[in-house]
Amino acid sequence: MADRHRAKRLARKRRRFRTRKIVVGTPERPRLVVSRTLRNIEAQVIDDQIGHSLVGLSTLSQEFEAGAVPTRVEQGRALGRQVAAKAKERGIDRVVFDRAGHLYHGIVKAVADGAREGGLSF
Repeated sequence: MADRHRAKRLARKRRRFRTRKIVVGTPERPRLVVSRTLRNIEAQVIDDQIGHSLVGLSTLSQEFEAGAVPTRVEQGRALGRQVAAKAKERGIDRVVFDRAGHLYHGIVKAVADGAREGGLSF
């Protein structure tokens, strides 16, 4: 059982590093990275050249009403819309998407779709 979990964790780590060799956030196009755990979802817009997070939001944040959205996929979509709104306030409208080794479906896809609905292009 532990070996299967270790293999899944290592596969995600390999996917994450393989993607990060290509996806780099610049001041013109920062990186939108999505992290998810079993309980929470987090999205950040990061400029890799200066190494700072420009915008960040989580389902634990006070601005996000997690109880108002029933399912985790819908929470992801709402989180993507709110991150896009905060990024637009900072003058960011183009980003590169980093799924952090997660497969592009479910919650990760919902965050990306919500960000696109909010006005970000990637």
